Amino acid sequence: MENVKPAQFSRTDSIRELMTAMCHAFSVPPDSECRLWMKSSDSSCERLRNVHMSVLDACLSSGMTVIMEMRNADGTWPSSRPQITRNSVEEQDSYRGQPGVCGLTNLGNTCFMNSALQCLSNTPPLTEYFLQSSYLEELNFTNPLGMKGEIAEAYADVIKQMWSGRHYSVVPRVFKTKVGHFASQFLGYQQHDSQELLSFLLDGLHEDLNRVKNKEYIELRDADGRPDQEVAEEAWRNHRRRNDSVIIDTFHGLFKSTLVCPECHKVSVTFDPFCYLSVPLPVSKERIMEVFFVSLDPCAKPVQHRVVVPKAGKVSDLCSALSEMTDVPPTQMVVADVFNHRFYKVYSADESLSCILDRDDIFVYELSAPEEQQEEHVLLALYLRERSHYRDYGSGSSSYSTTLFGHPLLLGVPRSSCSQEALYTLFLQRLARTTETDASTDPPAEQLQQPRKTTEEEKEEDKQEEACSPSPPANEQPAKRRVCRKRRKSLFTIQAVNSNGMTERVMGEGGSAQYVAIDWDPEMKKRFYNENEAEKYVKDASMEVPQQQTTVQLQECIELFTTVETLEEENPWYCPVCKKHQLATKKLDLWSLPEVLIIHLKRFSYIKFTREKLDSIVEFPLRDLDFSGFLLRKHLSDGEPPSCYDLIAVSNHYGGLRDGHYTSYARNKDNGQWYYFDDSKVTYAQEDQIVTNAAYVLFYHRQDQIRKPTLPAPSDITSCTDDDAELGASSYVTMETD
Repeated sequence: MENVKPAQFSRTDSIRELMTAMCHAFSVPPDSECRLWMKSSDSSCERLRNVHMSVLDACLSSGMTVIMEMRNADGTWPSSRPQITRNSVEEQDSYRGQPGVCGLTNLGNTCFMNSALQCLSNTPPLTEYFLQSSYLEELNFTNPLGMKGEIAEAYADVIKQMWSGRHYSVVPRVFKTKVGHFASQFLGYQQHDSQELLSFLLDGLHEDLNRVKNKEYIELRDADGRPDQEVAEEAWRNHRRRNDSVIIDTFHGLFKSTLVCPECHKVSVTFDPFCYLSVPLPVSKERIMEVFFVSLDPCAKPVQHRVVVPKAGKVSDLCSALSEMTDVPPTQMVVADVFNHRFYKVYSADESLSCILDRDDIFVYELSAPEEQQEEHVLLALYLRERSHYRDYGSGSSSYSTTLFGHPLLLGVPRSSCSQEALYTLFLQRLARTTETDASTDPPAEQLQQPRKTTEEEKEEDKQEEACSPSPPANEQPAKRRVCRKRRKSLFTIQAVNSNGMTERVMGEGGSAQYVAIDWDPEMKKRFYNENEAEKYVKDASMEVPQQQTTVQLQECIELFTTVETLEEENPWYCPVCKKHQLATKKLDLWSLPEVLIIHLKRFSYIKFTREKLDSIVEFPLRDLDFSGFLLRKHLSDGEPPSCYDLIAVSNHYGGLRDGHYTSYARNKDNGQWYYFDDSKVTYAQEDQIVTNAAYVLFYHRQDQIRKPTLPAPSDITSCTDDDAELGASSYVTMETD
């Protein structure tokens, strides 16, 4: 503050005139970027952000102090905290790298943002616009749809740091904060979609840099049979009268939308601007499921099968497909989701397969044949439990707890065979593979010695026997109880339970199955139950056949985008002739394309109640993507641009619906070299690495606007390995993952 110079200004002078006078007074180089602060008190300053505002409107008065700061050579500001990661080996100021080849620190699940920023950073016309500080003249502080220039300024700070050539990696914390401030969905550190962030950012930059300060009202007209050329030119003029920015100049094209009423055949034609193409991927109507088949044969191990079923099919379709592989009729199958040693759900035949997720453990159980079912059968869901005894030293009584283990079973049992003794024999037969004893007899008496039970335990068993067994005649009851108790002291006891495997029954709990559990004493389980054998299963030959990776061409996706479709019931069209909403047919066509074309591959599919990520490989060209066959306007005039594009960047997504990681490939505009950006880590990339099934958003630059590289490409990377191709000092670069 010792370098203070007084100056006089009119109250009608602009802040820009004040800045010009300060630059002259302090001999600031003409190419320097500066910003002004008004010292409002001894401890605080306020930015004079709008340079077009007058001294009076900025509330400047005589005696006040204005401070000017100049942007540092590394893209930061003196008044801001450093947003870079310091190198522990050498000073940051001594680093000189390739501009633009700079990582972005992961702040916590912000790889989606880093991937989008790297793609935009390597979009030449947009980056040069910011590097040349052209944005300063076009900041729109009054646009109610904008962010008062704050998003544009925060983005400019990140770009200037990344392209200063002074940083290995930049920390975009201020930018992240600004984005969250204006778009609450990006607050916090949850995982998000890179394409959604791109959409918000491009729209926010446009509104912050919109050259139209006062948007006029424009009434849209229907085509009414006029020539497409006339309607399209009118639509583009109307769009530019309200929207004029570097984003419009670079990324916006024009659709032709045709709606046809199915009732009166009214045709409505409109031309609408777009910022990116969201193209669908061909969706297979089939689905591959992996299931375990449990045979009626108690000695047979479960068999894992891979079956092909209709994606929109039902559980009965799964049974039919499995029937062809097992020769078991589908009517003798029950499908269940097994989780944590119990049945998460037992499915009915008419339930949709969309309820079953790929990560679920699906078991299909064979039941007895219908001809064997001479009487009503009960579907029993059988759980295995281990009983642990413990003593309550406070009361001196003894009690027990149970723990589920192993795989549950589903059995069809005649109702007349639901007595304790019959069920014991049946369960022992079904456990023949895992239980080391003869299923037709009890173990020898000397093997059945157990610790003497307390009076409380005997009372508890009596209650269980009364609950599980039908009441015999009075003269037979004692003998019957003795038989039941002898069985329960054999290998296991039988207990009615609820669907969670708990002894407490839930009121009103019904369903297709009745739940029972067999309780093993720990010592008996250890001696007679073979847990290793219980976990074994066999893989069917279908599991050995490698799954074919689906491959589609980018051109196929674009063709799907322009295919006629019928509107959904949730989104009908109001027909002006019929005077009601109609499920019209809709067709989109490409009319004109922008300088930089963003293509969003719709890998995340949401159909009715099903959600999935499509991992198909989309074959997209790195050069010469020709749109001449897709443009509706076939006969271009001499002044029209060509329709061939080259790839400049790719945003990748690895993982599934609920989690994943974003990275990007990008071509440096100055040396033409491809790089792989993984948060703060940057490595060289070869062209044959770029096309993968992770590609999510593609950036194409029109060939007539591509500038030849001004620097030679690095010549020493052809023999680099993955380890030595990493850029920058290993002591500096850190790897963050989501």
